[in-house]
Amino acid sequence: MKINKSLLRKSHFLGTKIRNLRKRNNLTIEDLSTRCVRLNPEAAPSVSYLSMIERGKRVPSVEMLEVIAQVFQKELDWFLDAEAEEQDLVLPKNSKGGLNGMPLEPGFLFSTDILQIAIPELLAQTGTSGRQFAQLLIRAHQEHHQNHFPELERAAEEIGLKRLPLSVEDLLQIAKQLGLTIRWYDEAPREILDELGVISQNIGTSYFTPPKTLYLNHILQQWPTRLKYELAVHIGHAVLHNKDGVKSSMAVGGAHDDIFADTGNMAPQDILHAWRDFESSFFAGALLCPKQAFRQLLERRGYEIASHLQAEVSASVAMRRMTAVSPYPHWHYFDAYSPGKLKAVYRGNGIPLPWGNMRQVTDPCQHWAVFRMFDVKDAGSSAQLSLLDVNGEPRIYCCESTKVKDLAGNNHVLCAGIDLNPAIAAQGIDAASLAMEMKARCIQYGGAASVPQSIQSTLKRVANILNINWVSRSMSKPAQLICARGGSCPRSPSCYKCSD
Repeated sequence: MKINKSLLRKSHFLGTKIRNLRKRNNLTIEDLSTRCVRLNPEAAPSVSYLSMIERGKRVPSVEMLEVIAQVFQKELDWFLDAEAEEQDLVLPKNSKGGLNGMPLEPGFLFSTDILQIAIPELLAQTGTSGRQFAQLLIRAHQEHHQNHFPELERAAEEIGLKRLPLSVEDLLQIAKQLGLTIRWYDEAPREILDELGVISQNIGTSYFTPPKTLYLNHILQQWPTRLKYELAVHIGHAVLHNKDGVKSSMAVGGAHDDIFADTGNMAPQDILHAWRDFESSFFAGALLCPKQAFRQLLERRGYEIASHLQAEVSASVAMRRMTAVSPYPHWHYFDAYSPGKLKAVYRGNGIPLPWGNMRQVTDPCQHWAVFRMFDVKDAGSSAQLSLLDVNGEPRIYCCESTKVKDLAGNNHVLCAGIDLNPAIAAQGIDAASLAMEMKARCIQYGGAASVPQSIQSTLKRVANILNINWVSRSMSKPAQLICARGGSCPRSPSCYKCSD
């Protein structure tokens, strides 16, 4: 098959364009191949060859491309690099957490060999540790799967027998049955200066040494919910990884988790150990809050944060498990330390981060509930309705936040929330128009506005369907305009000073 050299030089996005056209027209690869055969049997691509074209592994001949172009009623030049795509080259994965991707095109620049060379250089130049990069990959994987890992749920249920709640004694007995030997040690919190010069208290809480010894800090005995979580994580390592927990030391505090690990260049085992830690942490949540029993508890309690008291777990464990057990998929979860650091993030609805979780920042948008709560003196929780632009369109979010103190003595804020637009749209209501109306009202009043009665009625109906109490409660206060970055502040006047 003869390929025009000029075509070869202009075909870097060709495969992606064909794939997007095919998907927009609801055609399978078999459908497209059949259409081409009907037009020109001699030049038509086979199913396997068409698949390789879409993946950038083959470049079609001019004759073959003309047949494909005829199917979609496009000019041949449209498929070449010089012609811009009508929409994003990679469609949003709407059914997989709302995440947007980017095309790995031109394909030859994203080969395995090139990426293996470029990624370490990228990490070195940006000061990103291998551990942080691994956590970023894992978060993307977690969000793509909307926090659903049934094999880990099943493994936890087999060990915990779906009991809720589990006591410290129950977990110690499970650890003993798995052959773990418990030893206790003493270590006091210590001050650590982070990258912004902020001092926080940090403390190592547990670690495992092969072949079977688990060391627990005595301070955990004063924090039974944290003790249960750490026991559950180490049980997870024992069950899932055959006690291969050499890297599974645990710590509490405001500094980054990997201050207790090497922060140099990425080692080959970094991603494996980070993945095993994630699996064990997810396993721990599933062990302490088995899916069916915990969902029933949340349904009875209207997804109130205080449900963690009945489950006898920490608010953090309960709020993270909400994102995994709720039948509504569009959740997010943040764990923030002052002044602007996110230690734990889950974005099942693709919500833009209020800055990021790879580093601290000095000026996150203070209208995000997760940061507003730092100024609240009393404990307890607070609901907030927010308007945030995502891909140029406003979305309505609702969250419940609570201010807590970790065992090292640091205040931090936990926040669980949902994207309301899909729930509104499910009722046959134009969610985009409703969000636009609410955004305009907030702008009119300088950035925050009460929710008009007509919108309250709609949102309360949605809240009742979702059975999430704090959605209704959030409307007792003004809705807030928030932004993902200071440079895109939607308020007038802006919260940030414009640089000259």
